[in-house]
Amino acid sequence: MIRLGAGSLDRLVAVGAHCDDLAIGAGGTLLTACRAHPGLRVDALVLSGGGGEREQEERAALAAFCPGADLRLTVLKLPDGRIPARWEEAKTAVEELRGRTEPDLVLAPRTEDAHQDHRCLAKLVPTAFRDHLVLGYEIVKWDGDLGRPTAYQPLSPETAEDKVRLLREHYPSQHRRPWYDREAFLGLARIRGIECHARYAEAFHVTKLALTLGD
Repeated sequence: MIRLGAGSLDRLVAVGAHCDDLAIGAGGTLLTACRAHPGLRVDALVLSGGGGEREQEERAALAAFCPGADLRLTVLKLPDGRIPARWEEAKTAVEELRGRTEPDLVLAPRTEDAHQDHRCLAKLVPTAFRDHLVLGYEIVKWDGDLGRPTAYQPLSPETAEDKVRLLREHYPSQHRRPWYDREAFLGLARIRGIECHARYAEAFHVTKLALTLGD
């Protein structure tokens, strides 16, 4: 397995369709990056859940998942499950985010995600972030849409446990969901760890990657 770093990591963009998407799909990666790069600027955008309990959960959660970071979070009020119908607003939000930052790395949903909101956002991100490394995170769900990822971020056992603890602590509104538990999150992390010779990992899909191997 080839191991590549992102080089200097000063700015990171993280986008999600719903509150908790980022934490579920890339919470361990956020913890790892922010701990390794104190002062990292994280520009985060969530398209739905604004103005209520879900936004409060998200703000507290991302503050915990981005320790020591310069976190700038925007949570909008697009309707859950109807984001494709609000394509113009979603596209404007992504473009406005692009205008505020020049990131070294973008974390976003993956284009093969079965959820229509995730998939819509995943397709919008490359239209604004054209020359950036975009990692498409995965979210376990009843659709059974997990595929074969192409990139991995190993997680230490401590980080994997921290991710599960923070998910449980900061999103009480999701506790009623049958898949929202320790076994699901650690189980997937263990499988992805096996695939990259680590104990635990988060996995991502990369649709386009430019190499700079020489002049």
